[in-house]
Amino acid sequence: MTEENNLNIDNTFSIIVRVESGNSAGEEFILERPFRIGRDEECEVMLTDGIVSRSHVEIYWLNDKWWLADLESANGTFVNNKIIDKVELEDGLQVQLGENGPRLSFSLKQKSINQSSKTPNDKSVSGYIDHYFDNRPAGEVGEHTMMIRQAYEVVKKKHSSKYIYAIIGIAVVAVLIGAYAIYQHINTSKQLELAEAIFYDMKSIELEISRLNEALTKTGDKELIASVNQLKSTRKEMEKKYDEYINILDIYDMDEEEQIIVNMARNFGECELNIPESFIDEVKVYIEKWKSSTRLKTAIERAKKNGYEKIIAEKMLAEQLPPHFYYLALQESNFIKDIVGPQTRYGYAKGIWQFIPKTAIKYGLRLGPMVKLKKYDPRDDRFKFEKATAAAAKYLSDIYNTEAQASGLLVMASYNWGEHNVRDLILKMPGNPKDRNFWKLLSAYKNKIPDETYNYVFYIFSAAVIGENPKLFGFDFDNPLSDAISEMNN
Repeated sequence: MTEENNLNIDNTFSIIVRVESGNSAGEEFILERPFRIGRDEECEVMLTDGIVSRSHVEIYWLNDKWWLADLESANGTFVNNKIIDKVELEDGLQVQLGENGPRLSFSLKQKSINQSSKTPNDKSVSGYIDHYFDNRPAGEVGEHTMMIRQAYEVVKKKHSSKYIYAIIGIAVVAVLIGAYAIYQHINTSKQLELAEAIFYDMKSIELEISRLNEALTKTGDKELIASVNQLKSTRKEMEKKYDEYINILDIYDMDEEEQIIVNMARNFGECELNIPESFIDEVKVYIEKWKSSTRLKTAIERAKKNGYEKIIAEKMLAEQLPPHFYYLALQESNFIKDIVGPQTRYGYAKGIWQFIPKTAIKYGLRLGPMVKLKKYDPRDDRFKFEKATAAAAKYLSDIYNTEAQASGLLVMASYNWGEHNVRDLILKMPGNPKDRNFWKLLSAYKNKIPDETYNYVFYIFSAAVIGENPKLFGFDFDNPLSDAISEMNN
């Protein structure tokens, strides 16, 4: 949706929203401008049903039509029992928010249109006098004009004629303030577009740097070094400009917990500007799940005892990956060094990173003689933590730089759901960083993604969020990565 389209809305219709079922059944809303429906208090149509996302759907004007679009809600939007991303808003449309959520009906009611709803073409004081104080009868003018006329009559009775221009001046100022607000909104929209464009250009450059480094490793062509350095310099300048936009747009104007969630998405290669509210809500759900057991604290203490944090951080940063992939190992194994996973059709997954035999061999790990047995094997490289961590970092980097298009959340999903399953779905998505991210994957293929993979991604991400400030989230341990990262930075 663009601001320009919103400014040319067809005002001949009112949109009537009736809540047919749910907590607000029987309520009716009449709106004439674009609006949102959801649990958030800022939504023009606010519903309290738990299945409804904070901002669930949006109704907007585009290409001379009204449209209803799902805002990447957690539970989806359904029309005729089919999940939809967007649908034309027609009279009589029935929509359900979530499979068992509230049902809404929409109708379009034609209004009487008259000249009073328009702004005067002549922007001079005389023009406003002619517009608001002409000879049109009350039935032919709008509510705004009638309010100004009534205010004028009150002033006229109490004061001399010099106050006539004062009330007209107030009307003029009100119009100018409204125009400035529109300008500011358009300006903000343009800044958002520019910032988003810069972010994804940065991701494209990041991927190109990785490809050139790979070519440099394979060919030893030192002429590539200059190209890599030039791209790194360009990316650094772009990141500086992007951060300036983030500050101007005040993206982090939210509570501290949500700030950490949004910033962690940035750490994993996602753009702060288009994170769905439903994603933030879901992360909070998984934070609560972590609170229901001691698993997170126990695993982190085990890793600290064995000095795993520094090794993981070093290996990930060596592959230009965020050190927060530490939490992927936590989810895989709870940092139990001799762990052996259940048997799969690819064999037993072993070690802290739970490599299956085929992937282990691909990334240079030697298998032990007990590869086909559900047993710990000290001669199997998958149990050699530093060597296995280097292999895992390389594997994650390969996914990050190819199919996942620099989306850390897609990397997690790919790591969990077998060799090809997620990757095959990802390859069906547009081949650029902007259109390959986890929420786009959920929007397109949520019904095909196993619950195990969905939970896997959210458990890792929410653990990383908690780890940034454990005490803020009610945990009594310290950030496990802060010392390792500080040591490397120094």
